[in-house]
Amino acid sequence: MSAGGAFGGNRGARPVPPEKGVFPLDHLHECDLEKKDYLACLKSSGAQSEKCRMFSKKYLECRMERNLMAKQDMSELGFSNADVAVTPAEENKKLENPSSDLKEKK
Repeated sequence: MSAGGAFGGNRGARPVPPEKGVFPLDHLHECDLEKKDYLACLKSSGAQSEKCRMFSKKYLECRMERNLMAKQDMSELGFSNADVAVTPAEENKKLENPSSDLKEKK
């Protein structure tokens, strides 16, 4: 056995926290609806996260509003102003009737 510790760790080294990703868990389930919407979107889209960006944005906004993560500009998290949050009902409507989406753009 090496002198580095029982599991190979270096006992003298100080741990370095990750740059992002450390934030309180949602123990009170304040953002469960947003999380469930995002996971449902992933499931229905075959895990194609690009189609679920608006749900991801909504979930992150919920976490920031409730101080479950540090507040940041959405552009720093990879979102643009074009990534508009859409409610699940609106998303379902688009999935059911894609031709109406084309009419709105004209």
